Amino acid sequence: MVKIIDTLLGKSTSHSDEDYMELDLASYEDHGGAGPALLVKIATISDLKDTPRVKDEVYSGNIVIVDISRLKMDKISYERVLKDLKEVAKDVNGDIIGLGDQRYVVLTPMSVKISRDKIGA
Repeated sequence: MVKIIDTLLGKSTSHSDEDYMELDLASYEDHGGAGPALLVKIATISDLKDTPRVKDEVYSGNIVIVDISRLKMDKISYERVLKDLKEVAKDVNGDIIGLGDQRYVVLTPMSVKISRDKIGA
């Protein structure tokens, strides 16, 4: 312990190879600043014109949780938007599921499937 304190304070001048430890820096290095491969985005659709942004996110490989509760008032818009979102899921070979008494829709990109089995009761 005294040797470590002396070394830190600069009092010890003799060093041997045993005083040093080899570190594997690869496990500590930043991997080039690459972001995550997949993001979960939140969206609200209140009209058919809001769907292109959601579609772009799914085509970009992101999962999108969409609040469609505002569409419940207009059955025609509701059905059009759902049809549009189902087509996107099919186009990208992803998945789509309704949640919360059909207030939310979750859209996933290719290779991400949503389990229909609930965890717990």
